[in-house]
Amino acid sequence: MKVVEDRVLADGKIGEGDVLKVDSFLNHQIDIGFLCEVGREFHRLFCNCGVNKILTIEASGIGIACMTAQFFNVPVVFAKKTKTVNIYGDVYTAKALSYTRDGYYDVTVAKEFITQSDNVLIIDDFLAKGNALRALISLIYGAGAKIAGVGIVIEKIYQGGGDYIKSLGIRLESLAKISSMDKTGGVCFAE
Repeated sequence: MKVVEDRVLADGKIGEGDVLKVDSFLNHQIDIGFLCEVGREFHRLFCNCGVNKILTIEASGIGIACMTAQFFNVPVVFAKKTKTVNIYGDVYTAKALSYTRDGYYDVTVAKEFITQSDNVLIIDDFLAKGNALRALISLIYGAGAKIAGVGIVIEKIYQGGGDYIKSLGIRLESLAKISSMDKTGGVCFAE
């Protein structure tokens, strides 16, 4: 999606450790108009898939998922990275490896919010190695639910996470696909 690529080129910054910082518009300070365009595009891509729930992971995916959900008119569920006192009862839990946190953490969703009758669209801001997505997929399959697909705003295709997701037979739609980055600020997009 050209609007995403243009925004990455205009406002994205490459940090240490192959990190693309898009915090001025996507995952710290949020440009609502931009997210509205993103949500509309995810709806266009998945509108015929029978989506009845959207799942994301806190915190950066929540805004994107909410803007997308308004077009589907379905609820958003977000997996929590830390279990809090207001999550009690039965839960689904999966382990995820975080590149930015440099370690594992538990991802948790209350069982009442994902059921066998759900057809879930996963939405997130980034896809690199796919560790967070693996955890979300595990939660959905643990509930006996179906996966309608995965919508990602920015994918670093050279890190292989997308290939893994597709190898599972899951539909993946990434709005911008980065084929390479370098520390001088160069970002190359794939077709």
